[in-house]
Amino acid sequence: MLVRLLYASRALDTSPAAIDAILAQSRQYNPTSGITGILCYGGGIFLQAIEGGRMAISDLYGHIQRDARHKDVVLLQYEEISERRFSGWTMGQVNILKLNQSILLKYSEKPELDPYSASGKVSFALLEELMATASIIGRS
Repeated sequence: MLVRLLYASRALDTSPAAIDAILAQSRQYNPTSGITGILCYGGGIFLQAIEGGRMAISDLYGHIQRDARHKDVVLLQYEEISERRFSGWTMGQVNILKLNQSILLKYSEKPELDPYSASGKVSFALLEELMATASIIGRS
């Protein structure tokens, strides 16, 4: 059974090297676990959608909750799915700094990434728009 999980967290280390290390680890681990997804980062906040088998996603989310590189981990959405939305991505990355601010403003009160003040549905709609506007890098 496939599931999708959407969560937000705050980065403790916001250096480019720390963010790159998280992406590299995801891209190494996820293919062997059958996990696909997308990571959006901006202003010290992560918004991530991960997809895969129920046990693999549950195990990964448990690891994320215990990961010392994150704090304030909050579950935004969890659902059973019939197909993957991010099947071609072991972990795509969105560069918020290069986005048209109107995309962020469309989904929040201010033109900034703030999934803590939005519903899971709205946060997922933002990720979908980012995909549609080709704002995501790191396809495999």
